[in-house]
Amino acid sequence: MAIKAILFDKDGTLIDFSGTFGPATAKVIGHLSDGHAVIAADLAEVLGFDADLKACHAHSVLIAGSLRDIAEVAAPILRRDDIDQLASDIDALYILHSTSSLTPFPFTHGVLDELGAMGLPLGIATNDSEEAARVHLAELGLLERFALICGFDSGHGGKPEPGMVLAFASHCKLAVSEIAMVGDSETDMKAARAAGALAIAVASGEAEAQDLAEFGDHVLNDISALPDLVRKLNQEMNA
Repeated sequence: MAIKAILFDKDGTLIDFSGTFGPATAKVIGHLSDGHAVIAADLAEVLGFDADLKACHAHSVLIAGSLRDIAEVAAPILRRDDIDQLASDIDALYILHSTSSLTPFPFTHGVLDELGAMGLPLGIATNDSEEAARVHLAELGLLERFALICGFDSGHGGKPEPGMVLAFASHCKLAVSEIAMVGDSETDMKAARAAGALAIAVASGEAEAQDLAEFGDHVLNDISALPDLVRKLNQEMNA
């Protein structure tokens, strides 16, 4: 079937993950540790964060995990058992600190313009919170571009479960096979495939193209090549 709508991951796909969340994570860890160096170091270790480079390791929970996943690994270090509240606290800190370092890719706005001109409904499926997604998109002047914005807390579950993809298809009144899910992680691709959507991986996040190849139906360097791919695939379907 032709691609009739596109569902995007946010971080690493539309937004530069390292540029945005490297500086923000350093500040979040500093706040949570309340200035205690040992606690800060332990948090950085369990979160998979290099405090010196202000960068996440490839398999960091910060890349593909939800805020609840992050809270669950941080809780023992912080000696907290209120996971839901801790997740909410971490969310608020990330919203506060990531806004000042928010870095879209230079092609993000142009690609969304081009896809919109093609008449394709667009959506967001992120393991970030829905509020954080809305804040980031509003800050970038992109909020109104998206027909549906789903976070891990929007009621559809988190990735790699298929709920967000299925919710977007339902919202657009399309078959799931008419949806393309675009993301920078194995988690995104697994969500797409679990739902029955086309899985398009982009190597603009922390994962390398070769690591995504077995999970994506197509692998691009970044979303700048997405409009041409969509046109090509739709032309082939109509041939």
